[in-house]
Amino acid sequence: MHTPPILTVAAVIRDAQGQVLLVRKRGSAVFIQPGGKREAGESSLITLARELREELGVQADPGSAVRLGEFEACAVNEPGRRVRAEVFAVQIAGTPAPLAEIEAMAWVPPHGPFPVPVAPLSAEHILPHVAARDR
Repeated sequence: MHTPPILTVAAVIRDAQGQVLLVRKRGSAVFIQPGGKREAGESSLITLARELREELGVQADPGSAVRLGEFEACAVNEPGRRVRAEVFAVQIAGTPAPLAEIEAMAWVPPHGPFPVPVAPLSAEHILPHVAARDR
């Protein structure tokens, strides 16, 4: 039987140098986009704002959100599953810091090479999409 993908909403947050923020959950060795799963009745942008507040202590600017698309790859934290993320580029207010289940953060160039291990969803789909938009 086919297991449906895990549905998430993910953020592309960039610094002044154009690098993209990735996070690593406690107990994982791989970095992913910040974001998470929707709660019942939440829209994509409400989910994203909640996750960024909970995970990084920042406020998303909903007016700045640009939908980049949906991307799917193997899930790194749930073996045998796939993850599909609806991805938004978004501006934030505040300085991100690891909170809740987030243990570490890294700023990476979207074009690589990546200084940390990066999940397939980010490394093969989201970051190349961001790099292509920069051209």
